[in-house]
Formats: sequence, structure tokens, C-alpha cells
Amino acid sequence: MTYRIASIPGDGIGVDVVAEARQVLDRAASLYGFSFEWTEFDWSCERYLAAGAMMPADGIEQLRPHDAIFLGAVGFPGVPDHVSLWGLLIPIRRAFRQYVNLRPTRLLPGVVSPLAGRTADDLDIVIVRENSEGEYSQIGGRQSVGLPEEFAVQQAVFTRLGVTRVIRYAFELARTRGGRVCSATKSNGIIHSMPFWDEIFAEIAAEHGDVESEQSHVDALAARMVMRPDTLDIVVGSNLFGDILSDISAAIVGGLGTAPAANLNPEREFPSMFEPVHGSAPDIAGKGIANPVAQILTGAMMLDHLGEPAAARAVEAAVDKVLTAGVRTPDLGGSATTSELGSAVRDAVESGNAPDSAGK
Repeated sequence: MTYRIASIPGDGIGVDVVAEARQVLDRAASLYGFSFEWTEFDWSCERYLAAGAMMPADGIEQLRPHDAIFLGAVGFPGVPDHVSLWGLLIPIRRAFRQYVNLRPTRLLPGVVSPLAGRTADDLDIVIVRENSEGEYSQIGGRQSVGLPEEFAVQQAVFTRLGVTRVIRYAFELARTRGGRVCSATKSNGIIHSMPFWDEIFAEIAAEHGDVESEQSHVDALAARMVMRPDTLDIVVGSNLFGDILSDISAAIVGGLGTAPAANLNPEREFPSMFEPVHGSAPDIAGKGIANPVAQILTGAMMLDHLGEPAAARAVEAAVDKVLTAGVRTPDLGGSATTSELGSAVRDAVESGNAPDSAGK
């Protein structure tokens, strides 16, 4: 079986970590009886500065025939963040109905959480973020620009279809984990959209009586994620709430460098897109110190989605072995380079043995 993958390294450390992750994925594929046909696209802020667009006008059509999209990160000084986001990521997510942004976080072996006394048993949280509407809407505008009475209007959009499908996905995922679902809301302050969200959550919860569920105001939930993370399993939230909470969940397990993510079209009508939670970090790009773990684990999520769970588990196990052996980049307290860590994971997938930790 050959899987056609669109590779978009993007900007900054995206280029560095995608290269490492691809060699790990190719090694796993060779061991488990399949292969990848990679097509690389130079869509990035560099392209925007040269051509005036993050991707060509027919970019979506170029991506459509692929089985999945493997993205690094986008963003670079000189290009406003809203340009890079709305010029590439959001058009892809919406054109391909990638309405679930799945962000699992767990404390990896050998990594110390900034939360004192917390272990891997306490830190295993999955954020299910609505990825197609909510607060990230194009509806709105600015008026009287530059004048004292200037104002901006930003309209959030919550549809019954959009809210229902993402909450239902969270409950079905909880069934596979034997877990529970917590809904992030703010219905005490946001008078229309959040009570609407709460009502639909209650409807879906009633359909899943075998799954424990609750709802929490997002500010209290943010505090709980820090104070009592062991009480959380699956958290489902709107586009904005899920975005913020997933960064918190990544921080409490050691940083964004370990946090994978996926933009899923669960019905598989269109290609899904796999990208880590972290950004492009242009200040460390090309220095050989970026952590490739998040991109590698994002690759494992892609393997799962493609129907190669054994290969996915092998990649995850290789990451665990390498980190346990002490091979870590500076953000995790080590001295390994990006390529050293990436190659160590690749070799661990091949041999099944953790590399020697001497000198790391």
C-alpha cells in the first residue's frame, strides 16, 4: 500500500522538524509493509513575500488527491499572523471539512512536568476542539478606521450541525478510552452561543448514558487543568476555548515541543491535515535545537488515521524509549540536536532498542 502525502514544511522550525519526522515515518513504513509517496509544497510566509499569497489559487485542488496533509508550522516576522493563518491553514481546514482539531497530551517518559509531583498517571488529556466555526469567523469588520469613534465587530457563529458533530465525536472517543467528557463553556457570561452549546451537550450526553460527563466554565477549567489535571480525560470546547486549553495542556506536560495535533475530517470524505501544536519559532530555526517530538508524534496520529495502528504504536514506543534513554533537546533539559533526536527515534523504530544515553 502506498499513501500519497502532501508535505508542507512551512516556515521556521517547521522545515527542521518535518525532515526528521519524515525519516521516522519512512522507517516505520518500511518495517510494516507500506510506503509513502511524498509531494512537497513550498507554501509558506516566504512564498507570500515573493508571490503575494501563501498558496496558489488552485492550492486546495492540488491537495485534494492526497490521502493526508503533513504540515510543519507557518509564521514569520514581516508577515502578520492573520495573513499566514487565513491564507493557508483555515482555508484548508474548511475546504476539507476538518471540523475536529484533536490534541492529545501526555507526560512522556523522562520529561518532568512543571506541575510539582505530577506523574504520567495524572497527565493524559485529550482536547477535542471545534475547528470550523465558533469564534474564528470571517463575519465582521471595522468602521471609522483611524478616527476616535473607530470600532471593530467580530461575529461568532455556532450552528447546530457544527456543535453537534464535534460533541458527538468527543463522546464516541470517550467510549474507546473508557473515559469521561468535560465540556468547556462560559454560559454565565456569553448569553446566546454558550447556552446553545450547553443545550446540545446535554442532548448528546443523554444519548451516551454510559459515558460520564460534566460541564465547566472555561476559566475554572483552565485553573483545574493546572491544579487537578488528573480529574480530566477528554475536554471538548469551541474553536477559541479549545485552542487556549490545548496550549495549557501542552505546557503542563513539558511544553509545546511534545504536543501533536490533527485536523480531522472524521468521515474521510477529504484529506485530513496533521500539524503539531507548536508554532514556527523563527528565532531558533536552522540552529539544530528545535524539538522534533511533536512533529514525530503528529506523524503517529497520521499513521493511525491512515489505518496503520501498529506502525503508529511503534513510533510512539520509539519516542518513549529515546526520551527514557536521555536523548533530549535543550527545551527538555538535554543537549541533543534536532537531527540527533530525530535519528535516534528513527533507529529505535528500526531496532526496537533504546539508544545509548551516554553523552546526551
